[in-house]
Amino acid sequence: MTMVQAPTSVDSRELEGRVAVVTGGASGMGLATVHALARRGATVAVFDRVEPSDRPQQSIRPVSVDVTDGDQVESAFASVLAEHSRLDILVNAAGIAPPATFEQITEDEWNRVLGVNVHGTFLCCRRAVAAMRTGGWGRIVNFSSTAGKTISTVGGAHYTTAKHGVLGLTRHLAKEYGPDGITVNAVCPGLIDTPMARALLPAESLERATRSFPVPRVGQPWEVAELVAFLASDRAAYITGAAVDINGGDLIV
Repeated sequence: MTMVQAPTSVDSRELEGRVAVVTGGASGMGLATVHALARRGATVAVFDRVEPSDRPQQSIRPVSVDVTDGDQVESAFASVLAEHSRLDILVNAAGIAPPATFEQITEDEWNRVLGVNVHGTFLCCRRAVAAMRTGGWGRIVNFSSTAGKTISTVGGAHYTTAKHGVLGLTRHLAKEYGPDGITVNAVCPGLIDTPMARALLPAESLERATRSFPVPRVGQPWEVAELVAFLASDRAAYITGAAVDINGGDLIV
C-alpha cells in the first residue's frame, strides 16, 4: 500500500490560545486531527469513550464521554469551559459505519448509527455554539463522508442517511450562526487508512478499491487532519457551509 509521510512539524502556531474539542479523537482521523490542532498551539479536549492511543503532548486532555448522551455531553463541555473559560473550535469526528444490507438493519442499529453520527453531532454543536457566540468567534468542522454526497460502499443505508444528515445540519448552522462569527463546515473523506476502514476492508481490498482513483492510493488520516486544521483557522474565515471532498478524486462533482 502506498504511504505518504505526514509532515514532521508545522511552523505556524496559528491556533495558539485557542481551545478545541474533538469528538471521536481517540483514534483514526479524529486522533490525527487532535495532533494537527495541538501542533498549531491549540489546547485540545478529546471527547471519546476510550483514552487516545497516542497522547504525547500536555495540551491534549482526554474526557470520557458518550456523545449520544445529552447529560454526558453537557458535563463534558461544562468541564472544558470551567477550566478554560472559552471554546473556540469543535470537530465532530465521532462516527460508526457498520456494514449491513437494508433488510438486515434492525431498529436498534438504525438508532445507534444515527445516534452517534447525527444526534451526537447535534448535541455537541448545540452546546458549542452557545459558548462560541459569547466569544464572537468559532469554528465547527463536522465529519461527513463521500457517503453524504452519494451512497456508502462500505457502511449500510443507516450510515449513508446519517452522513447526508450531517451535511444538512452543517449548512443550516452555517446560515444561522455566520453573523455571530462562527463558521460551520464539513469534510467528506473517502477511503482513508483508519482502524475502522481496516476492520471493514482488509488492506488488499482497500488498495484494490483505490487503484482506479485519479490519485491511486488510500488516503492517510493526517491528510484529512490538515484540511480540518485549515478550516479551523483564521485562514478559512470566508469559508462556511462547505462540504469539502478529500477522496483522491474518487468522487468528482
